[in-house]
Amino acid sequence: MATRERDRDRELLIPVSALADDGGGSKSSSPSSTPPAATAPSHHHSGREAVSKVVRSWASKKFMTGCVILLPMAITFYVTWGFVHFVDGFFSPIYNHLGINIFGLGFVTSLSFIFLVGIFMSSWLGASVLTLGEWFIKKMPLVSYIYSASKQISAAISPDQSTNAFKEVAIIRHPRMGEYAFGFITSSVILQRNVGEEELTCVYVPSNHLYLGDIFLISSNDIIRPNLSVREGIEIVISGGMSIPQILTTVDAQVTPAARIGNLAGLKA
Repeated sequence: MATRERDRDRELLIPVSALADDGGGSKSSSPSSTPPAATAPSHHHSGREAVSKVVRSWASKKFMTGCVILLPMAITFYVTWGFVHFVDGFFSPIYNHLGINIFGLGFVTSLSFIFLVGIFMSSWLGASVLTLGEWFIKKMPLVSYIYSASKQISAAISPDQSTNAFKEVAIIRHPRMGEYAFGFITSSVILQRNVGEEELTCVYVPSNHLYLGDIFLISSNDIIRPNLSVREGIEIVISGGMSIPQILTTVDAQVTPAARIGNLAGLKA
């Protein structure tokens, strides 16, 4: 009986070990067979992604380069075209009423009219008519404020440099030591105090726009005068500082070498 039970136990154990050997063999053989089939598509997929990234980066750079080149041209063309249409619209209805449909004729007529107005207003008769017209406009409650603001804007860039225009470009220390701000000298005042009188210069410093800013009364000794014209200063403010020259020289820096040269010439004589 004991021998029979042992034989049965052996018969039961033999299939189990065989199955274990077969299962272990299958498990050990499966990893060696599957990785080559799985790694080949992954390498191919990663190569595609690298090529697509390079192509997308190249295309985006070229697209942005085209935008950078064409954007200023498009803005310039759009603004110029709108200005031509705006000026042409002053006299084009008159020509259309007469049956003359020539594009640009109203624009040329407007430019000619502006030129003739400039000639007429430069004369004594034109100045008298302008003074009379301003007197009527200033009597109107709302229109007078609009006209005064518009006149100050036009006077600031006027080539005649009238009393209300920007005199010259100035650099002041603002808002704290070590920082500077562009401004325009508009006028000068005399400050009377108990210790005496002091001449102060009125400097207009634009904030976020050419005609929106702050007014400072500064001593003339604390003002730096760069060698820039008013038109160049306006271009610097409008462009946000992009048109500023790389080297700024002051008026004193140009006068001092000339004075030194003159003194040396006098000493040699």
